[in-house]
Amino acid sequence: MKIIVLVKPRSKKTSVEKLAGGRFRVGVKEPPEGGRANVAVGKALAEFFSLPQSEVKLVRGSSSRRKIFEIPFE
Repeated sequence: MKIIVLVKPRSKKTSVEKLAGGRFRVGVKEPPEGGRANVAVGKALAEFFSLPQSEVKLVRGSSSRRKIFEIPFE
């Protein structure tokens, strides 16, 4: 299943919030430099959905605040 994620880098704390329309807002402490925020978002989503980090994949938007991640959904 693909989900739309709105990312807030350099947040005070890491958080995952479900929004209307099946979208998610994820705040991460890491800056958007060198892909560090993308990795942190993947970790936060994996923890939120109780999945291994390797199951969460960034599909689109590596340099944008609006990203599409693919997660397995059963």
